[in-house]
Amino acid sequence: MSQMERYTVTIQKDLLRRFDTLIAARGYTNRSEAIRDLIRDSLVTEEWARKGEKVAATVTLVYDHHTPDLGDRLTDVQHHHAGLVTASTHVHLDNDNCLEVAILRGESSKVKHLAEKMIALRGIKHGKIVHTTEGRGLE
Repeated sequence: MSQMERYTVTIQKDLLRRFDTLIAARGYTNRSEAIRDLIRDSLVTEEWARKGEKVAATVTLVYDHHTPDLGDRLTDVQHHHAGLVTASTHVHLDNDNCLEVAILRGESSKVKHLAEKMIALRGIKHGKIVHTTEGRGLE
């Protein structure tokens, strides 16, 4: 862990009260760690905006497995972008619906393009991408 530095922040009382309520509900034991996480989240957002930056993401999809050829189309898209797909897992939610999660790594614009392509496949009921990082520089 890198060396810590203390700093002071001036903030409105009502805003601080709301922040304290929020971080307590999320299980933080102090403001410092919550603020560090907010900073890290901003850095990850900025990382995704930079061209050529290597990032990671998950794509979560829910779909009806009875939709003709959807499973095959989803597999084809992932195989066509095999260099970006690190892993995927498939769960049967019930007799009709499946949940699939794909872990992606690569250049930010390529990862985003693949995730959007998967979500846009006809028959996907819900799709969500979670942007994250490979962790460099977030100590």
